[in-house]
Amino acid sequence: MKDFGSVADRDAITNEMPWDQRDVPVTVYQMLSETAVAHGARPAISFQILSGPKDKAETLTWSGLHGRVTQAANLFRSLGVGEKDVVAYMLPICNEAAISLLGGTAAGIANPVNPLLDAEQIGAILRETGAKVLVTLKAFPKTDVAQKAAEAVALAPCVETVLEVDLNRYLTPPKSWIVPLIRPKFDVPHKAKVLDFNAELDRQPKTLAFDEDRKDRVGAYFHTGGTTGMPKVAQHKMSGMVYNGWLGGTMLFSEKDVVICPLPLFHVFACHVILMAMVKSGAHVVFPTPQGYRGEGVFDNFWKLIERWGVTFVITVPTAIAALMQRPVDADVSTVKTAFSGSAPLPIELFKKFEKATGVEIIEGYGLTEATCLVSMNPITGAKKVGSIGIAFPYCDVRILQCDADGGITKECGTDEIGEICVSNPGIYAGNTYTDPSKNKGLFADGKYLRTGDLGRIDADGYLWITGRAKDLIIRGGHNIDPAEIEEALAGHEAVAFVGAIGQPDAHSGEVPCAYVELVAGAKVTEDELLAYAKEHVHERAAQPRYIEILDELPKTAVGKVFKPDLRRMAITRIYDAALAEAGVAAKVASVVEDKKRGLVAQLTKTGEVEDDKVLAVLGEYTRPWEWAPA
Repeated sequence: MKDFGSVADRDAITNEMPWDQRDVPVTVYQMLSETAVAHGARPAISFQILSGPKDKAETLTWSGLHGRVTQAANLFRSLGVGEKDVVAYMLPICNEAAISLLGGTAAGIANPVNPLLDAEQIGAILRETGAKVLVTLKAFPKTDVAQKAAEAVALAPCVETVLEVDLNRYLTPPKSWIVPLIRPKFDVPHKAKVLDFNAELDRQPKTLAFDEDRKDRVGAYFHTGGTTGMPKVAQHKMSGMVYNGWLGGTMLFSEKDVVICPLPLFHVFACHVILMAMVKSGAHVVFPTPQGYRGEGVFDNFWKLIERWGVTFVITVPTAIAALMQRPVDADVSTVKTAFSGSAPLPIELFKKFEKATGVEIIEGYGLTEATCLVSMNPITGAKKVGSIGIAFPYCDVRILQCDADGGITKECGTDEIGEICVSNPGIYAGNTYTDPSKNKGLFADGKYLRTGDLGRIDADGYLWITGRAKDLIIRGGHNIDPAEIEEALAGHEAVAFVGAIGQPDAHSGEVPCAYVELVAGAKVTEDELLAYAKEHVHERAAQPRYIEILDELPKTAVGKVFKPDLRRMAITRIYDAALAEAGVAAKVASVVEDKKRGLVAQLTKTGEVEDDKVLAVLGEYTRPWEWAPA
């Protein structure tokens, strides 16, 4: 492993040679094959359907995983999948999800789909990608994935074959005896052929039945967002996936590491940052329960699972850290060296709590689907600036720019000057990020740098800071929510004239949706009625506003557009004042000001005797900064 402790270390790696001269695999399957040769007998991937520290688990060695992935690639080819054809999978976490991803990239293009979307959205993604094959669940108790998949396939006639995974094979008696008796039954509304995935794999040889063309090409489609409407579909090239694997295998993991990753295998964090890094490094990844962190008992058993598997590296997100800190560390976690957090900003108080409870520092990182994933990370061995997203990885050129609508650069920002974070690295498919060409218009600065939509700055030490979002997305626990979807739904109410939806601070999820409403003149409706209306008309639960407030008039710009910075100030004031009052802290928000380096900052005044550490204990749970108001 190479040292990644500073900007100098990063530059030294970059300056060794150009990226295109590095001796790295060309395809994901080649990367897997090389690791299977080097570390064949070592454990590669483990999955346990239940969360107990002694519950049954299935572990595949690198040789075993390679064999199963090869069988999957052969199966997909036998079903008519070529290099430009798509294998979609809509699965909870399980070994078959990883096999589908790796086998799908070998045979054609893999397309992970979020099982939490509704059938119409899933059908739209399948049509957008032209998927020929869908790997999904066989009907199983307490989940509707199979039913949604059937409905979605009926809306996507391009799907010719459905391959079913039966999770019952992971259970032991008596649960495994009961499942067939209570397995849900439903009418299948599509005409695609339905086969048993594992039974079909067993029929395939464990050596590749076709010649892999070792060239760079599109290997995966990942959809973004997922509120209502059609999510955008991003294209990932083999080179981008290999680059993410190389970063992990070069700077994070060795074959001796054990990584616990309770994150879904339809998201780039688990698929590229972790799985591809495992494939490159030969490390062992453990996936607990089909729902990951949301699985029954995972938080209660988490520390025991670390002890069971001898985990060295914890993969997490701020919402999970907050839940873990509500439970005692009741097992031996001395094997853990590092914890990596992504998807959303980490409150400083949460960082401190985790370090105090475990003795382990959390490393924050940054990536996005459109960049295949990884962009930057706080260095493992060097200085960590809590709240920053660290320094850019080798071969990753990050610029802070101001651009026009077409991507023309109007200004390159200086040190600590805020602009849009723009990225060029081997994970960027410049000019072709989205499958829909119209979505790529204006997406690249100077035709090269991906415009992330995040506002940020680079400090004098080269650390990157996010200060806001140019696209106004609400990020709830790492899940992107388009406020326009909430606004359109509420605007459908006859009493509503204007709506402004924003993310209000939340100690658990970073932020959650809320909405401010201006009524039609003379109209009458209560806030509770509007919340009920939103619950009915905003279809995705995560996007449903937690709070709605009716204002006499929404703040607006000179051209009549809702001015959201004022709404954010109102939300920060309301949430912070309530939190301080509930904790009995004698302080309140006097104003919320815009800081050039930190974005919106709450300025407090004292209403009695109060110490800074008591305020920090309360407001440190949130990501928005605070300070005392000037005298």
